[in-house]
Amino acid sequence: MALTEDIKQQIQQGYRDVLAGKDVRARYGQRLMIAEIAKYMGEITENDGQRTSPPAACVVEAGTGTGKTLAYLIAAIPVARALGKTLVISTATVALQDQIVLKDLPDLKKHSKMNFTWTLAKGRGRYLCMSRLESRLHDEGNGDSDTMPLFLLDNHGTEEPGTRAFFEEMLASYGSRKWDGDRDHWPEQIPDDVWRQVTTDHRQCTNRHCSYFDSCAFFDARKDLDEVDIVVANHDLVLADLALGGGAILPEPENALFIFDEAHHLPDKALNHFAASVPLNSTRQWLKQLSQALAKMQPYLPPATQAAKTLDRISTASRDVDLVLARVYEEAEHNTGWEFNEERRSAQWRYPEGELPEGLAELAAESRIATANLARHLGALADELQGAFDERKQHEIDRDTAEAWYPVIGAFHSRAEDQLRLWTAWTEKVEPSGANKSPPPARWSVRQRWDHAEDITLFSSPVLADNLLYSRLWSRAYGAVLTSATLTALGRFDRLQERAGLPQASRLLVVPSSFRYAEMATVEVPAMACMPTDDGFADELIKRLPGVWAGETATLVLFTSRRQMHQVRDALAPDHPDLIITQDDMSRGEVLRQHRNRVDEGRASVLFGVASFAEGIDLPGKYLHHVVITRLPFSVPDDPIEASLAEWVSQRGGNPFMEITVPDASIKLVQAVGRLLRTEEDTGRVTILDRRIVARRYGQLLLDALPPFRRIIER
Repeated sequence: MALTEDIKQQIQQGYRDVLAGKDVRARYGQRLMIAEIAKYMGEITENDGQRTSPPAACVVEAGTGTGKTLAYLIAAIPVARALGKTLVISTATVALQDQIVLKDLPDLKKHSKMNFTWTLAKGRGRYLCMSRLESRLHDEGNGDSDTMPLFLLDNHGTEEPGTRAFFEEMLASYGSRKWDGDRDHWPEQIPDDVWRQVTTDHRQCTNRHCSYFDSCAFFDARKDLDEVDIVVANHDLVLADLALGGGAILPEPENALFIFDEAHHLPDKALNHFAASVPLNSTRQWLKQLSQALAKMQPYLPPATQAAKTLDRISTASRDVDLVLARVYEEAEHNTGWEFNEERRSAQWRYPEGELPEGLAELAAESRIATANLARHLGALADELQGAFDERKQHEIDRDTAEAWYPVIGAFHSRAEDQLRLWTAWTEKVEPSGANKSPPPARWSVRQRWDHAEDITLFSSPVLADNLLYSRLWSRAYGAVLTSATLTALGRFDRLQERAGLPQASRLLVVPSSFRYAEMATVEVPAMACMPTDDGFADELIKRLPGVWAGETATLVLFTSRRQMHQVRDALAPDHPDLIITQDDMSRGEVLRQHRNRVDEGRASVLFGVASFAEGIDLPGKYLHHVVITRLPFSVPDDPIEASLAEWVSQRGGNPFMEITVPDASIKLVQAVGRLLRTEEDTGRVTILDRRIVARRYGQLLLDALPPFRRIIER
């Protein structure tokens, strides 16, 4: 579809209206981004609504201050509507998702004459399940009742947090419509272990058969999905949908134009999504819970029925899994070269090139067969229970039994299938590295010790998400735009193309920034007696930092290690009372609120943070004048996925440090210094205390990849 004059006119008029309505001037980078996205979408060819042009993405790196969200909305909405495709906007964080839904889209609709509708899409696990909440309250009221299967789902042998009063408040808030059942809209953070008790997944949900279906928060939130022009989702939900074949939760990729904001997170999110793990002892504990559940369920199933026979098969299959897991544990415990890190109380072992020792490989094959058998029988019982919801047919199980037990068996089935993913991944044949265009999977084990227990967890993960993303997303999507402030590494898109498997025909653009960097900020590298690799580096940080932040009102000090952050804080806090707040002291929102309050009161404030504060926080104007980087953000050398990739690059004659480690550090460093300038009026300075940035050959590459601040380097 070529861009018609009418669509071009809609885009241009929409942009003019918004600028006039908000009384702001056009930005060169924003105009460039609008033109690039519109042109890309206009060049997609189609026949009968299907894309006929080769797969291609449009990749736009645009720094802070470009106005990315407005640019892609104005460009994409008229094109998507003309094509009859749904615009799916995907973010990495809930905060940006909410900002787009609650601020950016209403703002655009108000100021432009564009007519469009939108909705928010989150996974089922972000919403309250009334059936689970009701059962939770019922269980508490009953003490040990026979209809108490739900305690088996998430009880890990500890006292469950979340008081009865808390759950009653939840029920009242939802019933009175003060709360919409969305976890992210509850006034306080709900701990994971409490939330798990009142939410569900697709395996446990009885859908239309649930007595609460008409008042279900999840289905209520989803009912607009098919009718609206724009669906605002997140990367995890998009990947979950693709894992289910695409079109299960969101529109089918073939009928969607995707915009991935914060797109630099997509490859890692994809790896997480397709990774698998099995904690051996915890799984054996879980099998005991399964036995308890089966014993409680048995009286509800008439003898000699299909369901009762399936129950017996599950018992047998469960024992088989337990026996083989005991042997796997013994093999892994005695035949692995564990070296304990006493501080973490854990040891990790990576299997080079993904090759498992013979004994473990044989046991993995046995585990796969036993777990597949268990998952199959649990699935059969879930189907039996679901059949009882069909009132048109006679059934052996009564509906009340089905309603009580379907979520429980669904949860066990879901977990068995998760375990099967690990065993399947561990038994896939690994091609010799040299012959392989893609790296073999990373496989590793972690052994952990607690005061009264120990466990070994087995892991598997793809090393690159390239094939997964290409086959499930890029090759199928009608169109896709990727944008973020950090998509290039050392000025090139190569690393992103490799990690995300972007199609050959993709368009790549870096939008120039509107910031006058050299006038707005300096980057300073003071003389230091120690390198970060020296033993005395932490002591030098403790000695130097007070002088570095002296005279500043708002400083952010970034560390690469929590341990070092706490060590430095513990040493400095007594001499600097009410000055330092670390990101671990409170929730993120509260840390930022206290920091802003101090600055508003004219007091100095120093924030200490690690990686997540190097990227996600927004402190414009007076709230941040100085960013201190204590150490270049090289990734941890013991990460098994990174190590597997490095091994593969080396075998192919490459240099993993220059091809992976340095480009990845460059992206993180650019993100970290990006905290400083958030608007065109901001000013400030960046101090880098890691002399490797001037003393090593690669340091110059990292320095040159930063925005063109004025440099002050002490010799």
